[in-house]
Amino acid sequence: MIAAAPSPAPGPALVADAAAGAAPGAIQGGRGWRARPGLMVSGALAFCALVYLWPMLALVGWAFHDQTSGWSLAQLARVAGDEDYHYAFVTTFRIAVTTTLVSALIGYPYAYLMASSGPRLAALLGAAVMIPFWTSILARSLAWMILLGRKGVINEWLVGLGLIERPLAMLFNSLGVQIGMVHVLLPFMVLPIWAILSRLDATLPRAARSLGASPARAFWNVTFPLSLPGLAAGVALVFMSAIGFYVTPALLGGPSDLTIASLIEMVVRDLLDWPFGAILSLTLLACVAAVFAIGALVAGAGRLTGTERA
Repeated sequence: MIAAAPSPAPGPALVADAAAGAAPGAIQGGRGWRARPGLMVSGALAFCALVYLWPMLALVGWAFHDQTSGWSLAQLARVAGDEDYHYAFVTTFRIAVTTTLVSALIGYPYAYLMASSGPRLAALLGAAVMIPFWTSILARSLAWMILLGRKGVINEWLVGLGLIERPLAMLFNSLGVQIGMVHVLLPFMVLPIWAILSRLDATLPRAARSLGASPARAFWNVTFPLSLPGLAAGVALVFMSAIGFYVTPALLGGPSDLTIASLIEMVVRDLLDWPFGAILSLTLLACVAAVFAIGALVAGAGRLTGTERA
């Protein structure tokens, strides 16, 4: 019988590879893949510069450039000196603030119900929020025109039930704009709040109850403070979306509900005044940035951006 030759002892490189969890020969076949975070960050920065920075620089060039005298502040003086444009800014912020407050008043209890319900009811509530969210904004706004008109479904029901004698004016005014915008933007309020509430430790309110706190006090002293990051993120998302909304105010609003987005569209498309449209856009951007800077000082930047942990 021929004895089998003993296998050679593993070398230092093979022992090191096995200790590191690498398969033998993996290093010999080629160099291992290395993450290059600098390359990924450079690509993201290039994309942001192309999509965001370059258009902003183009707006600045249009807003502060005069073909005859070069750089000029004439467009800015035009915005600052006309009260009609001030009224459009006030209307825009009024609609955005009202939409944000109503969305918070409706969205927080809805998100709390989603987080505290069983799996089946939570799935139904989530579907009720998400299914309209998948429909286009234009289709939802047109649907509200059918529902809120003087001969619409809601007025017909109210008159048929004898609750009112004549149809209510719910369209082409601020009421119609608020209803339509809250319906469109409500998911942006519900989902961040629900994401925070669903991750909260359910034993904390029970511990407060066991120490003698009432259900309302346990909610206000335990649950609500821990859910503030989600509420702040929802407020930021809804306000940012509402401040530049165009479709719903244009379809459901009246002459007294002219927003900056509608004004910019009218100036650029009808009057072909690109420099003035650019200065209106930059002015709105500066106002929104000032609002969020104040909010960051008061509530904290982490809460507004949704990066603060509960």
